[in-house]
Amino acid sequence: MATHDPTTHETTARSATQRREQRKVVAGTIIGTSIEWYDFFLYASAAGLVFNHLFFEPMGPQAATLVAFATVGLSFLFRPLGAFLAGHFGDKYGRKVILMITLITMGVATALIGVLPTFETAGYVAPVLLVLLRILQGISAGGEWGGAALMSVEHAPVNRRGIYGASPQVGVPLGLLLANGVLALMTVIAPGDAFLEWGWRIPFLLSVVLIVVGYFIRHGVEESPVFAQISQRAAQTKAPLPELFRKHWPVVIVAALVFAGNGAVGYMTTGGFIQNYASNPAGPIGLERGTVLLAVTGSAVVWLLFTVVAGALSDAIGRRTAYIVGWIAQLVGVALLFPMVNRGDALSLFFALAILSVGLGLTYGQQSAMYAELYPASIRFSGVSITYALGSILGGAFAPTIAQALRQATGGTTAIAIYLGAMTLVGLIATLLLRDRSGIPLGPDHEAEQAVSPLRGSRTRMV
Repeated sequence: MATHDPTTHETTARSATQRREQRKVVAGTIIGTSIEWYDFFLYASAAGLVFNHLFFEPMGPQAATLVAFATVGLSFLFRPLGAFLAGHFGDKYGRKVILMITLITMGVATALIGVLPTFETAGYVAPVLLVLLRILQGISAGGEWGGAALMSVEHAPVNRRGIYGASPQVGVPLGLLLANGVLALMTVIAPGDAFLEWGWRIPFLLSVVLIVVGYFIRHGVEESPVFAQISQRAAQTKAPLPELFRKHWPVVIVAALVFAGNGAVGYMTTGGFIQNYASNPAGPIGLERGTVLLAVTGSAVVWLLFTVVAGALSDAIGRRTAYIVGWIAQLVGVALLFPMVNRGDALSLFFALAILSVGLGLTYGQQSAMYAELYPASIRFSGVSITYALGSILGGAFAPTIAQALRQATGGTTAIAIYLGAMTLVGLIATLLLRDRSGIPLGPDHEAEQAVSPLRGSRTRMV
């Protein structure tokens, strides 16, 4: 007669509970980061479509567009502040509380943009308030990503960190899809002048509803198990930021350049440049605003799918090799982008952005796992947050502004393609400088192993 083994039953029950919690973490991360990036990209998309007209028009059409794009980049300069704060307090008090704060901060700033007066009614007060709220978005974005990345990766099984870590990455194309999709819908509901008068405000005000949804989903997710172990051992570093910069600054710089190579290219759409370039009535293409937004929305679906593919691929062949495949694909997308976009029809625009999005996804999905595996547990939140924020500045911050300035200076798009190709090569070179650390233990008991430099050619212990 078979006997019942209570130990086996307890192990099975514990495994089932763990899997349920992992699914909750993935769902909460995807939904939370999608809402955050919806808010962030909504501003970027509106910058070249609306804000140049309503807040900066007295500067003249070209200068107004440049300044509108510059305000998109300005927020990136404040991402490190958000990363410093989130990294410091996230390493001391946990990942979850930071994610709740950043979600609310981003949502409030976005909703307030939806009720701002324009230059016509408030004069210079209007653009000043707009810039201040954009800065608040930047601080929030700087703190959001590190917490979301670590919650997903530190909850994941060792052999599935790439696919689990893709969940906060998926939030970026999903946020882009939502932002451009809602704006496209509003061009139908409020066409023509009505879009500039009131239609653009609705997507910003919608953020209030999204915050409530995101808050309740994130509230139900447990703290990262790695941070729970750190807390139990009272192993928090008293000053994680000074330790990060004293011992790990070469890794921070190299890893930031990896993301910069992706960010500069990605911000052609997430930063609003393509939307403005393809829809500007005075430009070489002059497509309908709604058509352009739908093309960007469709390309975001491609980006999303290949972001997931990249996460899974990195589990199979390693983070570094998966990145190399992605950089090659991204370089192809950059080479084809403007020759296809400049054909001037909606279908060519979509396929150009879709091909580019394949490379963007393949150089993005594995990032959370790779960054988490670079740093020791006690300073990991600070490490991934600061690295991501620095990479955002070096890559995405002023990419739309640089692209617009290059176009105005040269009258064409060849110089933009060269710039994007060069940034892609920077990302590839930085990737080649890093050692693959896929599967390295992430817990606080393995800090000695984690402290060995991940830079190729160096076995220095970062202690």
